[in-house]
Amino acid sequence: MIQEHRTHMKKSLVPVLLMVLFTWVLGTERADAFFQEEGQTEQNFNLYKGKVIDSESKKPLVFASLMVEKSNISTITNTEGEFSLKMPEDITDADIVVSFLGYKTQTISLDQLKNNKNRILMDVSVTELPEINISIPKDAESLVRETLKKKGQNYFDDPTLMTAFYRETIKKRRKNVSLSEAVVNIYKTPYTSPKQDGVKLYKARKSTDYSKLDTVALKLQGGPFNALFVDIMKYPEYIFSETSIGHYNFKFDRSTRVNDRLIYVVNFSQKETISDPLYQGKLYIDAENKILTSAIYSLNITDKELASKLFVRRKPRNAKVWPNEVAYRVDYREKNGKWYYGYSNVLLEFKIDWDRRLFNSVYTMTCEMAVTDWKKNMATDYPKSRDRIKSSIILSDEAIGFADPDFWGEYNIIEPEKSIESAIKKIQRQLRRANSSGGTSIP
Repeated sequence: MIQEHRTHMKKSLVPVLLMVLFTWVLGTERADAFFQEEGQTEQNFNLYKGKVIDSESKKPLVFASLMVEKSNISTITNTEGEFSLKMPEDITDADIVVSFLGYKTQTISLDQLKNNKNRILMDVSVTELPEINISIPKDAESLVRETLKKKGQNYFDDPTLMTAFYRETIKKRRKNVSLSEAVVNIYKTPYTSPKQDGVKLYKARKSTDYSKLDTVALKLQGGPFNALFVDIMKYPEYIFSETSIGHYNFKFDRSTRVNDRLIYVVNFSQKETISDPLYQGKLYIDAENKILTSAIYSLNITDKELASKLFVRRKPRNAKVWPNEVAYRVDYREKNGKWYYGYSNVLLEFKIDWDRRLFNSVYTMTCEMAVTDWKKNMATDYPKSRDRIKSSIILSDEAIGFADPDFWGEYNIIEPEKSIESAIKKIQRQLRRANSSGGTSIP
C-alpha cells in the first residue's frame, strides 16, 4: 500500500515540479543572437512605469495586478512592487484597475499616469462579516472539493489564445548566473477539457555565465510548463487528485478581501500519517461563488533523498544535492464573470554538498509567467506538434542573445528586479565592448 501511494505521489508531483539537470561545464555560453518567429510586426506603444505601495507603511505590494478595462491587457508588479505597462498608441482613454489581496481596488484613469515614477497608493480593506445570502461552508475540506467541482461553471469554457511573458533565473547565493526570458503563445483549452494546453515560443533571449557555477551547469527542464502546470484548476491532479486530496487537513484561517469580494482563506497541510512529501499552504476562495482566486503553497520536504530524486535528473558523482525549499504561487483573474489563469511562479532552492570540500554551494532557481493579453480562440487553432514546444524543453538551450535593449517591443513584461536589471545592463555593456573590439563571444 505504501509503495502504491509513493508511485502515485511521484507521478503526480513530477509534471508540476521543476526538473533540474546538473551537468559538467563544457565552456562559456555565447549570447550574440536571439530567437524570434518571423512574420510578426511590432506596433507603436506608450510606456508607463511606477510602483504600487501600501498607503500607510509605503511598503511595496508584490504581484499586484494591473488590468486595462474594456480590454484584455494586463501586467503585474515584481518583487519590488514595480510595474511596466505598455499601451497601444491608439488607446488614450482607458481606466486601469489595480487590485491586491486584502486591499481596496483602485481605478485610475490612463490620463492620470505619467510615463515614469508613478506611485499608486493602496488602502487596506477591512474584512466584514459575510452577507446573509452567503452560505458559510460546514468545513474547509468540503469548500475545497466544491470549488474544484465548479471549475466548469466559474472558469473559461472556451478555447483561448493567451500572450504571456515568462522569465527564469538561476542564482548562486545572490549572484545571477543564468537569465532566460520569453514571450509565448498559450493555446489554453477549456478548464473542463482533459486536453493539455499548448505552448508556442514566439520570442526568447538568454545569457548564462557558467564560470560562476563550480564546474557544473544548472539547467531547468520544462520552461514555461513549470509555471503553467501550477494552474491548480486546470491541473488539479498534480496536487488535489481524487486519491491525494484525502491526505490533507484543511482548516479555515481569517478571511480577507480582493476586488471588494469576500475571500475565505483555507490552510492545508498533509496528514501526520503521510510520510512522503506533499504540500502545505493557503487557498484563497471567493466566498459567494466558490472560486479559487489564488493559491500560495510549498512542498513539505519530509524525505530529502526522495525529494532529490523527484527533481534532479543528473548530478556529479562527487556531490550530494538536496532541495531546501520548493514554493509555488498561482493567481487568477476575472473577466465578465469568468476566471482564468493570470500569473504563477515557482521557487526552488538547492544545496550541493561536495566531497572533500569545506563549503557547500547554494543555488536558487525561479521561474514566473504572467498572461499579458488574451482573446477567444474562435477557430480553435492548436499548433501542430512540430510548432509546439515540448514540456521537456530547456529554454536556456533554445534561446541566445541579449543585445537589443528594446528587444520586447510592445509586449508587456514583468518589470525586472534591481538585481536582474543590473545583470541585463552588464550583459549589454559586455556586448557593446565585444562588438566594438570585433569579437562576439561573451559570458
